[in-house]
Amino acid sequence: MKKKLYRKFLGLTLCAALITAMAAGCGSKKESSQGSSSSATVKVTLNEVAHSIFYAPMYVAIEEGYFEEEGIDLTLVTGFGADKTMTAVLTGEADIGFMGSESTIYTYAGGTADYVINFAQLTQRAGNFLVSREPIDDFHWDMLKGKDVLGGRAGGMPEMVFEYILKKNNIDPKTDLSIDQSIDFGSTAAAFSGGQGDFTVEFEPHATSLEAKGDGYVVASLGEDSGYVPYTAFSAKKSFIETHPDVIQSFTNALQKGMDYVNSHSPEEIAKVISPQFEETPVETITAIVTRYYDQDTWKENLIFEEDAFTLLQNILEEAGELPARVPYDDLVTTDFAKEAVK
Repeated sequence: MKKKLYRKFLGLTLCAALITAMAAGCGSKKESSQGSSSSATVKVTLNEVAHSIFYAPMYVAIEEGYFEEEGIDLTLVTGFGADKTMTAVLTGEADIGFMGSESTIYTYAGGTADYVINFAQLTQRAGNFLVSREPIDDFHWDMLKGKDVLGGRAGGMPEMVFEYILKKNNIDPKTDLSIDQSIDFGSTAAAFSGGQGDFTVEFEPHATSLEAKGDGYVVASLGEDSGYVPYTAFSAKKSFIETHPDVIQSFTNALQKGMDYVNSHSPEEIAKVISPQFEETPVETITAIVTRYYDQDTWKENLIFEEDAFTLLQNILEEAGELPARVPYDDLVTTDFAKEAVK
């Protein structure tokens, strides 16, 4: 679908890009969060679970100035883990969190009064890859039996999706292999390079970096093998959404513009736009990673977090033994802002 959109709208998007560039060059007034023409902006702090090319639509929105167009002065902070991002949101250190939605379920089930509500889903595939020490031309999941794998934090989406795939392939995560969950998020690639594990589960750019150094080889995509999964979403405290619906709407509008861009442009164009976010990564590498995500249909066409996706998320949590009780979709998800953004 994305490739069809790209071919269909290429001419239009090039014209739109030219118009946007001209407008930016004029230094015209920014839109306020209420949508009126004003130089006033609203400061918003966004805490992201990780800084990864996996989240390209968000970085497009930043680099193309879509947040400024919507009257938002955005500060981006990386939490390095969903637990830390959720803590930042709950304590008011961040206005909006970007993480796996399982964290919102945990806090709600734990009895948090001012719980955190999901208002925009960004990714619909897992963004991590299985990396082997040796190249494997015809990988199948049974090859993990008896092996040591560097995994993710217990209760986090990377680990739960990994275990979900194992169970789909009749592999018991507890008895058929050894999964090391003791290594901090973002440090598994270095540990793998240092000799730990037979396989490791990695996000980008770590998976490609391991390949570039000859320390590992991508043999499977968890995004492809798990199917469509509501992997990451934007959320905010119930009180913040109720008090600042205009800010949430403007924020969602900006994100939707980023989604529209990635759905109507090539991986090369996307990589060029987001490259300032990854200054230490060559644009050729960024392009390769974007292509990998692009080809597996990682990004939604809109930000609407559907009930079926939320049900699947709870199924995965339940299978992982991490769901204390089913929680109501209507309490933890609002689609009002995402639906308004695509009108």
